[in-house]
Amino acid sequence: MREERIDVGGVAINAVIAGQGPLVLMIHGFPGLSWSWRHQMAPLAEAGFMAVAIDSLGYGKSDRPADPALYDSDHMQAYLLAILDHFGAETAFIIGQDFGAQYAWNLAVRAPERVRALVTTIPYDYDLAGRAMLGSQPTLPPGTPPQPVMASTDHPPSTRFAAMAAEHFLHFHYFQQVGPADRELAEKLPEFLKRDFYALSAEGNLWNWLDVPSEGSGYLDALPPTPDLPWRWLSEAEFAGFVDGYMHPDVTKRVIGGLNSYRTADANWESGRAWADHDVTVPTLFVYGAKDPSFGFFPEWRERMEKRVPGLEGIVEVADAGHFIQQEQPDAFNRVLIDFLQSR
Repeated sequence: MREERIDVGGVAINAVIAGQGPLVLMIHGFPGLSWSWRHQMAPLAEAGFMAVAIDSLGYGKSDRPADPALYDSDHMQAYLLAILDHFGAETAFIIGQDFGAQYAWNLAVRAPERVRALVTTIPYDYDLAGRAMLGSQPTLPPGTPPQPVMASTDHPPSTRFAAMAAEHFLHFHYFQQVGPADRELAEKLPEFLKRDFYALSAEGNLWNWLDVPSEGSGYLDALPPTPDLPWRWLSEAEFAGFVDGYMHPDVTKRVIGGLNSYRTADANWESGRAWADHDVTVPTLFVYGAKDPSFGFFPEWRERMEKRVPGLEGIVEVADAGHFIQQEQPDAFNRVLIDFLQSR
């Protein structure tokens, strides 16, 4: 494997590369890194593909600018297209997890001519804000009663997050303000990563925060303690790889990529209006963990997928996997992934 820092228009993105052949671009979420795809690199290369896993902006060895505006969906779109251009790829297979899935869906909608096929692990097109990931606004039947602020698509995400946070702790809201979360998570980085990884895994309890008040609480108060490493799917050495990747001499930048991605919610909500009625037509495979706790945010996700993704070629559930399916069940994930890519 080799690494390259790629200039994507004033900022640099770090990429880990293995193999030769059609480009497979893998985009992680939060918490994550290019290291999140360590189990996919060699199998994809051996199957005849060029596997490219990036550290998204604000993570790992990529640049970590402070301005949240540089992390919005329009900028992320430009960064991803610049990476395809860097490798001379007219089209590429795009694989996304968590925020990476959101960026992948956006790419498939906004630049479908560049997407050879799509694989994601988070549904299209619904998020906690009650609005499509792309910022679309569902059409409500005439005479529909006014919805509460927390559910109404007439209000920007930050307003809805604040309404929900009035009832209990909500990390979407807590992350909006620059400062508190940055300091808390940077100062206790290993503990934050360990708790968040476990809460989002098949064995974890993500929803503990429903019983935590917003007033006086930080994110670690909302994440229950975890068993000691190693876990079934994460060794101490692998975990150390994540901690090393997040560390930065400037502590304010240790988790800036993930936090700034949350802080673009309102901007993405506005810019996404232009794409509200667009469906996903590229060949798409959806692979998800049967025990992914984040699916509590996606009511009726299957119906929405079948309606809004005419390019959908399959929905595959992987047993005993949570949010980090490619790490928790890599063999099962790789079989499904490579079979689909080779079929294209």
